[in-house]
This record gives sequence, structure tokens and C-alpha cells, in this order.
Amino acid sequence: MARCDETNHRHQTSHNPHKPQVTEATETTETTETTERGIMTSTLQPANPTEAVKRPGRWLALSVLVLAVLLVAVDATVLGLATPYISEDLKPSGTQLLWIGDVYSFVIAGLLVSMGSLGDRIGRKRILLIGATAFGAISVLNAYATTPELMIVARALLGVAGATLMPATLALIRNLFHDPRERSLAIGIWGATASAGTAIGPIMGGFLLEHFWWGSVFLINLPVMAVLVLVGVKLLPESRNPRPGPWDALSVALSLIGMLGIVYAVKEAASHGFTWEPLAAGLLGAGALYGFVRRQLTLPTPLLDMRLFRNRGFSGAVLADLLTILGLSGLVFFLSQYLQLVQGRRPLEAGLAELPAAVGAVAAGLIAGTAARRFSVRSVVAGGLAAVGLALASLTVIDQSTGYPLLGVALLVVGVGAGFSFTVTADVILSGVPKEQAGAASAVSETAYELGAALGIALLGSIVTGVYRDFTGPAGTPAEAHESLGGAVEASVGLPAQTSEAMLDAARQSFVDGLALAAGAGAAVLLAAAVAAWFLLRGQRLEGGAEHP
Repeated sequence: MARCDETNHRHQTSHNPHKPQVTEATETTETTETTERGIMTSTLQPANPTEAVKRPGRWLALSVLVLAVLLVAVDATVLGLATPYISEDLKPSGTQLLWIGDVYSFVIAGLLVSMGSLGDRIGRKRILLIGATAFGAISVLNAYATTPELMIVARALLGVAGATLMPATLALIRNLFHDPRERSLAIGIWGATASAGTAIGPIMGGFLLEHFWWGSVFLINLPVMAVLVLVGVKLLPESRNPRPGPWDALSVALSLIGMLGIVYAVKEAASHGFTWEPLAAGLLGAGALYGFVRRQLTLPTPLLDMRLFRNRGFSGAVLADLLTILGLSGLVFFLSQYLQLVQGRRPLEAGLAELPAAVGAVAAGLIAGTAARRFSVRSVVAGGLAAVGLALASLTVIDQSTGYPLLGVALLVVGVGAGFSFTVTADVILSGVPKEQAGAASAVSETAYELGAALGIALLGSIVTGVYRDFTGPAGTPAEAHESLGGAVEASVGLPAQTSEAMLDAARQSFVDGLALAAGAGAAVLLAAAVAAWFLLRGQRLEGGAEHP
């Protein structure tokens, strides 16, 4: 049915005498229009379909776009290995350390929809190149931050730049590949890269930290972004909406205030209890998000068409993505510290220890579509989520001396389960809405991913921090040792050997206890997500596959 509708739509647009003719200069651009109902529509209009399908350099251009997505994903996790070094150098408090870790994802989550809408107006290629240039420049500010406050600001600005990259990449991929089979492969590669990015971050960070100082994990962005800009200028086609309507600044402000308010409230309540401050922030955030939704329903050209959520499969896939990354991100953020500060592994060794997750994600991503067509969408997604949940549950028994076989197997299962789930849900999200709304659908998917990462670090990270702070050290334990495990390691240097050893043992045990509790909470979230996916994705199928009950 979807194919028939698409064929009819193309037939109508190609034979409409009132439709402007496409010139040679615009034969591979994506044009968007506004219908009488105000819904954004998008029609690919290649003057010569054969030439459009065979666009020279499209695979090289894809590699550049995938590189951008990989960097954004890596940048969200590479900080994990550098955290002990940042703690030693900048001496942040426990709360500041959490903000350094999660403000990047907070800002991206709050601005994705807005930046996607801005790209529709000024051009998706243009905003991608502007964002890439800004990402590289702000990376320098991150690398040379001298105070915790400056580091937090720099991470937030990096999030602003990152938010311009994510929505533009998928829209440009759709514009590069007009052949449905090539486009499906390209989107699959894009999704697999994004899934694997969170596991590749620790490996890249470990290598850099073995040879350079912690700022190098940010400076690596410079040459990559330079390549993106230089190649992108030549190979990427421009696409924009010729009549997009105004970019609603109030909607932008409401979405950002809403996201920041809600997540800040969750983080503060988890760390310090339900005082008036997180309550006020939560009410402000909820009110702003309510206002955002109401405003989108009344605007003739909204930043986000809220009617997308009426599709059960679309909503179920988005919810599965949000809960999956929520259950994983907090654990990933602290696992690197466990490998280094508790088990004493070197940065590169710790990064390589997390490699099974990347291997599993890539391998599962390559066969996820086939598996979903052979069995069913809901069985593959729910099964993948359940596998991740069980793997996290196995980590509730870890202690300071847990051997690598348990950790390695758990990480491999996490990667495989996440690879199956993320790849199939991305396909469901894009195919579960009309083709002309695929751009908005992808923005929602990415927002759920980033919001899940932010909430995961806030919730599960606060569990780890809350348990850790209560450890009982020997007499003479300094106050800064209770802020973070990195702070305890640094504080131990100036203490007598016996006191230092006793304090570190107590601190490490408390950290492991918090990590095990967070793993249990993450497991519960993933298993709940598996149940929700089983019911919400009932009857969903991928294009070209048979429908399953």
C-alpha cells in the first residue's frame, strides 16, 4: 500500500501543469512545499531519474556524512575515559562533573528539532557546513578549558554545533540516493555508525589519552571536520524548502527551556531530594513543553508536526529508542571510570575492553533488516531490548575484582541487542510516516536518542554518585574525596600510605556498589522497554517484508 501511494503521488506531481519545471541546476535537489492544511511535504524531483540514481561521488559523500554522525556520537562518550584526568586537572565538584558529562546531550536534545527546521529554511548543506566549522572551533575551547565552569559552557556550545549536524545528515542522505535500494543501504550504514559510535568513543579516547593530554580527545575533531567541509562543499547537493514559513523563535525557546528544565529537575532530585529548586525547574520545564506542543498544533508551519505521534508504530519505536539509550548511557559513562579507577587499567586498555559492544552493534546492524523480515519487527526489537536488559542484570554482581570474561560477554550482548533494536526502529520510524515527513520523523528519533542519553546520565549517574558519597573512610579522609572517585584518587596522594589505602578501598567499593545498583535500574528500564515494544510494534513490518502478528 505504501508503495502504491508513493507511486500515485509521483504520478500526480509529474503531470501537474501548474507545478514549476525543474531546471538542470536543481535536478538533484529536494524541494518542499506547504499544502493547504499547512503540512510540510517533500518531493524528490530529479529531472533525469537515471542520472539522479547514478550521481557521481554519492558514496564518498555518504562517508563524509557518516563521519559527522560518528563524531557526534563519539563525542558523547569519549569524555568517559578523560573524566579522571579532567577531575585531577580542573577539580570539579561531583555535580559539576555530571554537568560536564551530560550538558552536551541536554543541549542537543533541546535544539535538534529547531536546528532541523532552520536547515529547511537556510539550506541543509549550508547549516551542515556551518555547524561542522563551529564544531571544530568550539572543540578547541573544550580542549583548553581551565575551569569546570568554562568546561561546562564549552560542552554546551559544542552541543549547539552538534545539533546542527544530526538532522541535516539524514535529509542529505535521502537527497543523494534516489534509488530506494541504495537509499535503504545508505540509511542502514548511517544508523549502524550512530549505534557503534558510543562504543568507539572509549577506544579512540583511550588511544589519545595514552599518548597525549585529555584535551586531545577534543582536538581530534579538527581534521575530521576540515575534511567534512572541504569534501562537502564539492559533493553535497543543497536542498531547502522554498516556502517554509517563519522560523518560530518562541517554539525554539519553549523546546529548549522544556528539555533543560525537566532534565535538570530529574538530576537534582536524584542527587539532593525533592527540594523547591528541582520542583520549580520541573514545573517550568513541563509548562514549557506543554506550551510547545500547543503552539505546534496551532502554527500553520510548525517546527514539529505532533500528528506524527498518532502512528502507533512510530510512537512505539521512538519510545523504545528513548528507553534503550536511557538504560545504557549512564552505565557507559561510569563503566570507563570503573575499568580505570577501580581495576587500574590504562586508558587504551579500558577503551579496548569496551570493543565487544561496538563489534556486536555493527554485526547486528548489518543483519537486523533481514531478521526483521524473516521473523517480525516486534520480535527483533523486543528480543534485542530484552537481551540488553539481561546483560545489564548480569552486571549487578560485579565487584572490584570481577574478571573480564563476564564484562566482555555482557558488553557483546549489549552491542548485539542495541544493534538489532536501533537499526530496526530507525527503519520503522522512517517508513511509519508519509515519505514527505521523513525529515521531521528523523528529528524526533534523534531527539529521543539524545534525551535518553541525557536522562540516563542524570538518573543512573545520580544513583552512582548518591551511593558513592556515603562511603565511610578512615579518619583524615578529606571532603573532596566524597565528591567523585577521581577526587578520592587525587586526594590519596598526600595522605599517609595506610590511610590512603583504606580510603581508596572504601571509595572504590562504594563506587562499585553504586554502579551495580545503576546496572540493576538500567536492566529494569530495558526489560520494561522490551515489553512495551512487543505490544506497540504489533503488526509493524519493514518494506518488502511480510506482516507478522
